[in-house]
Amino acid sequence: INSVNLNTQDDCHLDAHRVSHALESLPLDELDLLFIENVGNLVCPADFPLGADVELVVISVTEGDDMIRKYPKIFAQTDLVAINKIDLAPAVGVDPQILVSDYKRVNPHGRVVLTDARNNRGIDELIRALGIECTNTQW
Repeated sequence: INSVNLNTQDDCHLDAHRVSHALESLPLDELDLLFIENVGNLVCPADFPLGADVELVVISVTEGDDMIRKYPKIFAQTDLVAINKIDLAPAVGVDPQILVSDYKRVNPHGRVVLTDARNNRGIDELIRALGIECTNTQW
């Protein structure tokens, strides 16, 4: 798997210009799929679209059930949100359905996938939601 590390310097987000330059170092004609992982906060990246075909935000129930209420802008413009670590929801006192409801409130057309990556729950659904055709079922 090819990867490129981008340094954002003092910025709190990637931007299309940096991504464009990084793409020059990849064999794009050999790639079927490209993931761009932005900086890990939910504020700055919302104002800087990268030209992705599908925008996915991954959050964890361990971050609390108010994540979408705290950062509605980024969720309002995503195509898909994966709510991960749902197996831990009871331990941290979070109801994943609150996150689902909050997301649907700010983005009625967005799609939600509940995942537990550790136990392979929801992963196939996430892959389908991303539009990826994959025959590998061994995660």
